[in-house]
Amino acid sequence: MPDMDKKPFDFMGLRNIASVLSIALIIVSVALLAIRGLNFGMDFTGGTSVEFEYAEAPQLADIRARLDAAGYEQFSVQNFGSDTIVLVRMAAAGDDKLAAEVTSILSAEGAELKLISSEFIGSQVGKQLKEDSGLGLLLAMVVVLIYVGMRFQFKFGIASVLPLGHDVIIVLGFFALFQWTFDLTVLAALLAIIGYSLNDTIIVADRIRENFRKVRVGGPADIINQSVHETITRTINTSGTTLVVLVALYLLGGEAINNFALALIIGIVVGTYSSIYVAANLLIAMGVSREDLIVPPKEGVAGAEEDEQPPEWLNRM
Repeated sequence: MPDMDKKPFDFMGLRNIASVLSIALIIVSVALLAIRGLNFGMDFTGGTSVEFEYAEAPQLADIRARLDAAGYEQFSVQNFGSDTIVLVRMAAAGDDKLAAEVTSILSAEGAELKLISSEFIGSQVGKQLKEDSGLGLLLAMVVVLIYVGMRFQFKFGIASVLPLGHDVIIVLGFFALFQWTFDLTVLAALLAIIGYSLNDTIIVADRIRENFRKVRVGGPADIINQSVHETITRTINTSGTTLVVLVALYLLGGEAINNFALALIIGIVVGTYSSIYVAANLLIAMGVSREDLIVPPKEGVAGAEEDEQPPEWLNRM
């Protein structure tokens, strides 16, 4: 546990540098999204999904090489449920003829396989998914604003929602920069990032509220700094263990969840940073004070409990 009688690291002393960094990342991410855009997967653009069952587990690299040699450009190949079942997803509009062509290409060198299913996703469905995805992210942030505003105070609601937007935009910026495929699994990762980052922000916000009510020495920046200091061990432990799992998923989980894990890895790192600097920065910028968090005294209660003594380092200020 951190030693509360020892002056903590001055996190808020770096808030101006953090502000410049966050603004720069947001500007670059928005510019990348405007110029390069996202590389939408077939969930959003439409395409064909063909499923095969092999007699023996095939090498996915060989399947990709055959499709590439046949002239197909936008496709993905992954195992689906077992090593012998392969799912091929293609950006080309499909019908029974396309499924037959792919079957012929993959069985050309004597591979034993059979076609299980062929499904076409229309572009109209993809367009609707794009719209619903944006509305889903927006709705999630609105609900967060209302919840945090009711639980804490409206300034805390703003300071919780804006970091979520900060995190999502930066993750999308990485996907635009490297043109990683953006599909429904990445959308799910973005929603998970919102939940994870919010949880971390709520922990810090709860300690800030508690310290504003208890500590009577020092300004808002000092109290927020102390609150971050008290929760930093928990933040690092939680983020660190989560990242270990996500890195393992990325390295060992296969193509099907690579982008999902990658989005979460970036989101956890950025979300941890934003919980410390973006949310706290916004509270200071909005002028949060003790008056915002004072609990009105109950009528008929004589006296009040004594305030908890502040840490020794604050008394020496």
